[in-house]
Amino acid sequence: MTNTLTHWNPLRELDDFQNRILRAFNPESARRGSGQESLTLAEWMPLVDIAEDDKEYLITAELPEVKKEDVRVTVENGVLTITGDRKFEKEEKNKKYHRVERSYGSFARTFALPDDGDAAKVNAEFKDGMLKVRVAKSEAARPKQIEVKVS
Repeated sequence: MTNTLTHWNPLRELDDFQNRILRAFNPESARRGSGQESLTLAEWMPLVDIAEDDKEYLITAELPEVKKEDVRVTVENGVLTITGDRKFEKEEKNKKYHRVERSYGSFARTFALPDDGDAAKVNAEFKDGMLKVRVAKSEAARPKQIEVKVS
């Protein structure tokens, strides 16, 4: 199984590169205006591992600080989709943030099911910030061992 959706914005990377070069020659350019360092937040995409054995495919996704009720797994037209939301902690009185580098918000990861994946036999389990999605292989696609008699 491969990731069928990849979001890449070359213009954003070029802009970030240009800003790093400018800061290298003029460090004060990063602290103009409010005296704060400029920040850019990247889109958050959970990391996944995909493995298989002779019975199933296993997709393991890291979802730290995501609640079970904020995660959805769907299968439609041969595509498995994992969506969810990681919420920013509520602002508290007398608490001032100096830097926020972790990304928050909605995410979606999509994967094309392989031809031998059984869309009717998908099981998802969420525990300790890890989502495990198991996709069973269809019976017809599993290798069968046939005993060969020698005479």
